[in-house]
Amino acid sequence: MKYICLFVLLMTISVVNAQTTAAKYPPPVVFTAEQDHQNMMDQLGIKKLRPGPSGSESAPNHANYDESLANPYPKLPDLLITKDGKKVSTADMWWKQRRPEIKEDMEREVYGRLPKKIPSVNWTVTITDKEFVGRTPVIAKQLVGHVDNTDYPLIDVAINMVVVVPANAKGRVPVLMMLGFPALPAPAQPSPDNMHKLNEAFKTLMIQADPSMKAIFDQYPAYNPIQRAPAPSPFGPPLAPGQDPPSTEQLIAAGWGYAVIDPGSIQADNGAGITRGIIGLVNKGQPRKPDDWGALRAWAWGAARGLDYLETDTMVDAKHVGIEGVSRYGKAALVTLAFEERFSMALVGSSGKGGATLHRRNWGEAVESLTGGEYYWMAGNYIKYGASEAAFGMKTAADLPVDSHELIAMCAPRLTFISYGIPEKGDAKWLDHQGSYMATIAAGPVFKLLGVKDLGVSNDYTSEKMPPVNTDMLDGELAWRQHDGGHTDAPNMKYFIKWANKFIPRK
Repeated sequence: MKYICLFVLLMTISVVNAQTTAAKYPPPVVFTAEQDHQNMMDQLGIKKLRPGPSGSESAPNHANYDESLANPYPKLPDLLITKDGKKVSTADMWWKQRRPEIKEDMEREVYGRLPKKIPSVNWTVTITDKEFVGRTPVIAKQLVGHVDNTDYPLIDVAINMVVVVPANAKGRVPVLMMLGFPALPAPAQPSPDNMHKLNEAFKTLMIQADPSMKAIFDQYPAYNPIQRAPAPSPFGPPLAPGQDPPSTEQLIAAGWGYAVIDPGSIQADNGAGITRGIIGLVNKGQPRKPDDWGALRAWAWGAARGLDYLETDTMVDAKHVGIEGVSRYGKAALVTLAFEERFSMALVGSSGKGGATLHRRNWGEAVESLTGGEYYWMAGNYIKYGASEAAFGMKTAADLPVDSHELIAMCAPRLTFISYGIPEKGDAKWLDHQGSYMATIAAGPVFKLLGVKDLGVSNDYTSEKMPPVNTDMLDGELAWRQHDGGHTDAPNMKYFIKWANKFIPRK
């Protein structure tokens, strides 16, 4: 009887605890992307949005690819004029007055503000392994960054990252952090003797669990349930003539390290997940407010937490850590360099709208593509600029107080490499390569004001045209190169490494 009473008491305590938890921590809101989008439109007083253009050139509402129609709002916000009309003529004015103005507008209207209180991240190294990348021995670490969810335990955020550095480096190495899908490069395998021991132990356990297994193993005495994976070649896979090694192999061979961090483990890449991930955790599962951060800013925050770990790694030169990404992760790489000032460089691949391409350009991807599609990348306020009917009337890209040349300028004087491919190989016209080049040109005066070099041409974004494909514009801290490949920055990796090495003091 006493055990029954104890069981009833424990069950009662469990129910009370569950009720207390439910009262203290209301469950997260579960919206579809459409419901979350509508919620933000309701908060902003928007009744109707202009539809974004189609990516199909045969569709009736196809995107514009006529350069004569591409610049309906040709005048960009002036980088070097303050809001009260003063000319920015010194670095001090840039840092103390103009840059903070631009950052405020970028946060409020485009990418969102970081919350005042964000939980801390505790990094745990789950695996340390001696491996090979190409022909170079490396130390590879798999890590998990656990975000403190004490204030709201209903949402768990665990950031996944892999860090790989040359094993025989004489000192600390620069590291390029890549936004992508982390995996150990070539996990070490047990020796044949150890593999034999593993199989014998495994067979014994199987026979103990099911004695009939012994007859099967006796019938097939040479069979081993656990097979050794093929050992990685120290020379890497064979390359086709003219083919470059993988970017990771190029970095390691050049004496760099690399990290790969998973943006999806920080914040989901969809609108339905905006009440989970780090944004949902901070908001305790509730929908965003109009100036709350979007996924791009959240990914940038997560990258900065990865840098927190790298600053503790004795093999890493934490003063020379870069950020890299392609497409939506190219947008995130540029946002990271702009807002997270401890990063010293970026390789920004094929980033399009929300990245290096001008919002005011009418070419391919449009502001309306983001206000109605991947709206969750941005602050809720960004949706206003696609509104055709709202409490405030209507707004277009021309009403944005900032544009992407100012995002690039926020990176100055740090190393900023803008990379694209060509449409013929799959780097779609949709991305507006010319619009990105114009923004890079327009950002140049800030780099020069801060005592470094830009692309080395005039800063007249209305007249400068993109140079031919495979032309190096790599003399300054601001760099541009359009390679002859597709939707990737891999063909530019060897140029990035050589370019960055010029600016990194190393033995």
